[in-house]
Amino acid sequence: MSNAKALPLLEREPAAEVAVPCCPPLTERPLTADEAERTAGMFKALGDPVRLRLFSLVASHEGGEACVCDISDVGVSQPTVSHHLKKLREAGLLTSERRGTWVYYRVEPSVVAAMAQMLKIAG
Repeated sequence: MSNAKALPLLEREPAAEVAVPCCPPLTERPLTADEAERTAGMFKALGDPVRLRLFSLVASHEGGEACVCDISDVGVSQPTVSHHLKKLREAGLLTSERRGTWVYYRVEPSVVAAMAQMLKIAG
């Protein structure tokens, strides 16, 4: 008889407000009020230099995800890093998953692709 116990699987932390890719390219048609509100939230989240740097660290990290322990050295305190990562999650730009005592972050590719598509201007 074995004393081994099956450990439960860890679930991803849900984002408080996930921004949904919503908008057509700016040159296609005017944005609706709701589209503009959601999209502004994503760009506003990236408008802070610390958040933009954290987003870049996650996006460029090997394997497409980064442990908070690997991206915390951005010149602000750990609680401030956590605050900024939370804002990026709430804007739908990052997803997170707790693994033991660490949280791992990934860029939300569908949202980033939608933002890039929206800014695409026909030449």
